[in-house]
Amino acid sequence: MLAPTIAFINPDSSVSAISKAISAGDAEQLSKYFDSNVEVAVLDNEDVYDVSGAKKVISDFFTKNKPKSFNAIHQGTSKGKDSQYLIGNLVAGDASYRVYLYMKVNGDSYLIQELRFDEE
Repeated sequence: MLAPTIAFINPDSSVSAISKAISAGDAEQLSKYFDSNVEVAVLDNEDVYDVSGAKKVISDFFTKNKPKSFNAIHQGTSKGKDSQYLIGNLVAGDASYRVYLYMKVNGDSYLIQELRFDEE
């Protein structure tokens, strides 16, 4: 039960860096973890983008909704240990969002394949 928490707080882990980028509203840093194609859903707008397109969509979202806090509430790894997910709560602007990330394992780091921001 402690393993996901320990992985999350490890400053060298990809998940920790991804979480920090979301907390800071740093689309540039977050984009370093994007796979070559990323499914991005911001509210009702959903599409598959290349890295630069996904970065632009996320940057626009962060510009309009400046993050105040991000709290990871659930994290897990697939049975085959080839993918991981993270669910968290983001307070940004005047709203709260549920954030879903689906990542595939790439060596000792993760590549984001899906990123969703749903208003709570």
